[in-house]
Amino acid sequence: MEQSQTYLKNIAIPPKKLRFYLGAVKKMNPNAALDFLFYGKQKATQVLYQAVKSAVNNAKQTLKTEPDLLKFKIFTIEEGQKLKRYRPGGRGTPKPVMKRKSHIKIVLVKLVNDKIQMTDGKNKVDAKKEEKKLEVNEESKDRKVVKSVKK
Repeated sequence: MEQSQTYLKNIAIPPKKLRFYLGAVKKMNPNAALDFLFYGKQKATQVLYQAVKSAVNNAKQTLKTEPDLLKFKIFTIEEGQKLKRYRPGGRGTPKPVMKRKSHIKIVLVKLVNDKIQMTDGKNKVDAKKEEKKLEVNEESKDRKVVKSVKK
């Protein structure tokens, strides 16, 4: 299975803020994810939009495929470097301030159409039989709908 990997390092936003949107975006295909993230107002959606767009463009170049035929295989947000700073606290004690950064890892996979896969080689006859079964099932569903409408 062909795949394209994109790894973005040391993005200046905490991983916790990026992970808030990760669950929703992971389930979508990359094109739908781009549409979803484009209209977000938060900085996290803008960063994820740029990351996914970069991954899709990389996949188009390396896999030589259309963006509609891509799917997320791995989409993770990891913890990057931390900038450690200190602010003065009570009685002159230093209070630590951690400025966190993120790494984004995106692996996109090229989808393979089931019918194309079945028609390659020896299974041409089996593929034709399955297509006929699908046509018959669709016709029977249409008939059931027509019957229920008439009543």
